Amino acid sequence: MDSGFTVVTNPTVQVRITSTLSSFDVLRSFNRGIAVAELKGKLELIVGVPSSSMDLEIFSVSDEFLQKMDDNEALLGSYHVDDDCRIHVIDRSGGQMGELFDVSKVEKFELSDDAYNKRTESARSFMKGHRIGRFNKEEMAKKKADLAAREEEEKAAAEAISVGNRCKVEVSGQPTKIGTVMYVGTVDFKPGYWVGVKYDEPLGKHNGAVEGKQYFECENKYGGFLKPLNVTVGDFPEEDYGLDEI
Repeated sequence: MDSGFTVVTNPTVQVRITSTLSSFDVLRSFNRGIAVAELKGKLELIVGVPSSSMDLEIFSVSDEFLQKMDDNEALLGSYHVDDDCRIHVIDRSGGQMGELFDVSKVEKFELSDDAYNKRTESARSFMKGHRIGRFNKEEMAKKKADLAAREEEEKAAAEAISVGNRCKVEVSGQPTKIGTVMYVGTVDFKPGYWVGVKYDEPLGKHNGAVEGKQYFECENKYGGFLKPLNVTVGDFPEEDYGLDEI
């Protein structure tokens, strides 16, 4: 007797995909009406196993083995595949677990400097054509001359400063500081000439030591290094903060 009800099956099924080449799984939806051969073609793009070298197995939602999908002409819907089931792809081509993510086996592209110079579409070619950065000889020459002039100016300023001089330190964006010159010359941590100063107040960064080398002695947080052009020597007596007043 006709009950009047029609059972409608969802035309698509959502399954988990795993393979012998990776340890993770992905979730994908497929039409139940596709043939297993077509399914393999889609799986090849997902797991990287050649469709001609794959075997498929179906596992239940609880991860129990159900059956093999060994008929390429059969439809996906003819197998016991429900939502959240797992289709496991077995690679018969000899692939190893994780090899898809092993970049050490990827052939690296290398290009010699001469070959790169001959390319017309490269970033280097563009910079040359537009005379940008180091390819602008006039600009680079000017920068080099400016740097040399700055270094000479700093050297002359350093030569006018002596250890023991009282000084005033002025750096843009910082308060003016008063102290005593403790060191003048080159250092290991940065190029050029530097002046080591012991401040009258704990407004410094160290005790005269930088990167393990002691350039001068002072209490911690009283020492600082400045470029010579930021240091002015003169009669700058220590301020009396009135600590002896009653």
